[in-house]
Amino acid sequence: MLHGLGNTSTEWTQRAKAPQIVDNLLADGKIKPLIIIFPNGDAKNTVDNPKPGREQAGYGKPFEDDLLKDIIPFVDSHYSVFTDRDHRAIAGMSMGGGQSLNIGLAHLDKFAWVGAVAPAPNTKSPAQLVPDPAATKKLKLLYLACGNKDGLLKVSQGVHNYLKEKSVPHLWNVDGNGHDTAEMSNNLYHFVQRIFKEDASEQKLPDSKKAP
Repeated sequence: MLHGLGNTSTEWTQRAKAPQIVDNLLADGKIKPLIIIFPNGDAKNTVDNPKPGREQAGYGKPFEDDLLKDIIPFVDSHYSVFTDRDHRAIAGMSMGGGQSLNIGLAHLDKFAWVGAVAPAPNTKSPAQLVPDPAATKKLKLLYLACGNKDGLLKVSQGVHNYLKEKSVPHLWNVDGNGHDTAEMSNNLYHFVQRIFKEDASEQKLPDSKKAP
């Protein structure tokens, strides 16, 4: 789960209350046990310089390399987890949503589940994200969400329209939130219940609003 620009991994754990949301879903039997990794999305940050930056120098290719070459191999080698793509998801909010689309859709051999909540302008153009629509058949779920009060809605809308035009299956959720913590929490709740299940793309969100 990837955070937004100028934040750290604690955006999900402290602000969006991810541990409480997931623990409650586990207690209710709505999801199976899973491990969630909350990395720092800025590869330029170090122990000596822990403050999040906004210049974005470490958020693109440097973070992609960190994730694929260091973070995922570390998790696979240190924890009792499945290591195949069918058991690996990537998702995020705002800048992290853009990173999730940029990385997840470029590495379909690594991720079968991709989610983006209110992706920011760091998101690649739709044609760059999905140069070969047929290849997305490998995905178990492509989840895209944004609040209708979000000033960045046009980014998500552009991706959604392109996916729809190219007949790429995806779950599109538009609710009444803005670019805020409520949007993070709401879509974590929905997304985590749909990963690692069959036919996830066919599931509907009964309390979501349909976008035009």
